[in-house]
Order: sequence, then structure tokens, then C-alpha cells
Amino acid sequence: MHRWTALGVLSAAGLMTILDGSIVTVAMPAIQQDVGFSPAGLSWMVNAYLIPFGGLLLLAGRLGDLIGRRTMFLAGNAVFTAASLLAGLADGPGTLIAARFLQGVGSAMASAVVLGILVTIFTDGGERGRAIAIFSFTGAAGASIGQVLGGVLTDLLSWPWIFFINVPIGLATILLALRVLPRDRGAGLSAGADVLGALLVTSGLMIGIYTVVEGGRHWWTGAVALILLGGFVVRQATAGNPLMPLRILRSRTVTGANLTQMLALSGMFAFQILVALHMQRVLGYTALETGLAMLPAAVGIGIVSLFVSARLSARFGARAVLLAGLVLLFAAMALLTRIPVRADYVTDLLPVMLLISGGGLVLPALATLGMSGARESDAGLASGLFNTTQQVGMAIGVAVLSTLAASRTEGLLAAGWTQAEALTGGYRLAFATSAGLLAAGFLVGLVVLRQPRAEATLQPARR
Repeated sequence: MHRWTALGVLSAAGLMTILDGSIVTVAMPAIQQDVGFSPAGLSWMVNAYLIPFGGLLLLAGRLGDLIGRRTMFLAGNAVFTAASLLAGLADGPGTLIAARFLQGVGSAMASAVVLGILVTIFTDGGERGRAIAIFSFTGAAGASIGQVLGGVLTDLLSWPWIFFINVPIGLATILLALRVLPRDRGAGLSAGADVLGALLVTSGLMIGIYTVVEGGRHWWTGAVALILLGGFVVRQATAGNPLMPLRILRSRTVTGANLTQMLALSGMFAFQILVALHMQRVLGYTALETGLAMLPAAVGIGIVSLFVSARLSARFGARAVLLAGLVLLFAAMALLTRIPVRADYVTDLLPVMLLISGGGLVLPALATLGMSGARESDAGLASGLFNTTQQVGMAIGVAVLSTLAASRTEGLLAAGWTQAEALTGGYRLAFATSAGLLAAGFLVGLVVLRQPRAEATLQPARR
């Protein structure tokens, strides 16, 4: 019985992680008004969370092996819970961004070891499969719950409660985890972890995103970002225990799947943020109405990913399913490039929400392709790389598309357009760029993933 209670604890932690990525989307206009974010700077509400989450996943997984997965899980939840309290109490952009960064750190610490704990608890193959399915469904439901819950809390209480709600859940998760999660002993810190590599990639991404948000006005920050990211590559090639051994990139399928994922999620994830802003700032929706309006997209992605994607992949292959999903997402973004200032939900937005369900085909197919090119000995490395590029792709998309939309809006306002017309024009440009990113992802999937049998052979790790 403790096994299933432990699964509930792990699922609750996973739910908080996924939920926190979507719960802020419908509250962003309220946060911008109360806290004082600029239109472009508002993207930091999302990116300050995604960048440390993605940048520290590999390091957190390694540290979990060294100090024990249970210890890492507990520490991650403690950091996340404390950061949530700080975010709810924040009274300025700097404090709120710092709190979101700490939330991302805590999420990386906890998320990196969840599956490792799960597979050690459920040793029977049948039970393990059911447990993983339940855990996956919880994560898929998180996006849907987050958008609606964010709207409810923002409208009925106030935006700080989208963070305060994590505090009792986090405390309960920690207390239950102390009782039901098995103790494990790590290899010890003397075995080594590439802390420098993690600092290089995370700081490089943060500074690079800052350069994008500032519209390239500080060119030297872009140069610093490139130097740091280049240093990360050199570090991975020379370190004794690198975060990401570069041998994994010899796999055509692994490299292609991760590149496709970065492009697809750069275009896809920003959709929910920009559409939420359009609904509230142009159409006059409340936060709750926005969450309910976006619910069909989140539910559709969950249903398709859980009940449709695997069957189609078994019949037609993961690559074909991926490409079909990307076509649906491209069609959704193409429709949004023509969205009118006074859009009607049923005729202008609901078809987009239904087409976005194509994301439920894309993500599982990418996961299958991303793991298929790695040997069993590199499965953990391939999984960590896949999760990292997922978060990084979302962060890049939010930064680029939000900045483009804000810049276009400012230009149209200066030209004499009304507020609603200028905002809509900015969002149209962002949606057009999103469609371009999805088209690029389609081309990479079509060309690079064309010959999976010609896969480069991965070499075992050097000892």
C-alpha cells in the first residue's frame, strides 16, 4: 500500500511542477498591472522559471545519484515551497523574478529524480507500467488544471494566491515523502558532479534571453552569452564527469529529435501566453474566462497524447505521427495570424484550440524518437537531454515571440493605431513567427529523421 501512497506523493510533486508552468499564463495581465512589468519584461515571469528548470536538470539528476534520490527530492520540494511563498509576497519585479528562479531550481531538483524513485518502488513490470501511466496522466492534467485554477484564484482572490496554493501542497508532500519514500544511499559527492558545466549553461541561457528581451540593445551581453555557452561545450568535451557527454550527439535520431523539439516548443508554448494576453487585453476576458476558453486545447492535448498517439505510432511510425502533429500546429498558428481585433470565440478561437490538440501527437512521438537513438547505457543521458531541450525551447520561444509582439505593438502605437489594433498586430507577428518555427521543425523532422536505420553508433561512456 505504501507504494501507491508514494506514487501519490510523486504525482503531487509532478503536478505542482507542470501546474506552475501554466497557472501563471492567465494571471500575467494582473501581475503586470500590480507589479509593474514592461510588456517585454513580462516574459521573465515564465523564463525565470523555465531556464533554471531546464539548465539544472542534468546536474540535479547527477547529484541525486551522489547524495540519494530521496534527499534530492525532499530538498527540491523544500526549495520550491519556500520560493512559492516568496513569490506570493513579492512586491516588485526583481523579487518576483528571483522567486520564480528559485522555483525553477526546486522543480529541477525534484523532477530530475522522480522517475528514478518510481522505478525502484515498482519492480513488477505490470505495476510499473500502471504507475508510469498514472504519473504521466497527472502531468498531462496539470496544464488543464493550471489554466482554470489560475483564473479562479486570480478572479476570486488575487494573483499571489497562484503561488500561495503551492505552500500547503508542498508541505504535505514533504511530510508524506518522509514517511513513504524509501531511503537510498548515493555514491557520495567524491564521485564528482559537473557543477561548473551547470553554471555555464544556466548563466549563458539567462544572459542570452536577457539580450533577446532587451531587443539586442546591449550587444556585449549577447557576446558574453555566446562565450559562456561555448565554454559549456568545451567543458563537456574535456570534463571527467560531464553533464552531457557529447557522444550522445553522434546519434542522428537523438540530435534531430531534440532540435525538432526546440523549434516546435519554441513556437507552440508561447501560444498559450500570447493567446491569454490577447483574450484579456484586447477581448476583455476575465482571468477565469480565459482559463475556461483555453481549456479545450489543454484537454485535447492530454486526450490525444494518452489515448491516440501510441496507437497511431504503432500503425504508422513515430516520425509520421510527429509530422502530422506539426502540420496541425502550423495550421493553428496560421489561423491566428489572421485573428481580428474583435474575435469571436466560436468562429475565430475554438478551431485553433482544437487544432492545438496536435501537440498531443508531437510530444510523445518526439520522446519516442529521442530515446530510440540511444543505447540502453545512455538512456538516462538521452532522457535528461530531452527534458533539458524541452524547457530551453519553451524559454527561447517565450522570449523571442513576446519581444517581437511588444516591439511591433510599440511601433503601431507610434503610427497612430488604437491600443486594441496595435496589440492585435503585435500578436499576429508573433503567431506568424511561431508558424515559421513549426515549419522549420517540420523540415528538420522530415530530413534529419528520414533514415533512422542509418543511426550513428553510440560509444559506451569512458571510465
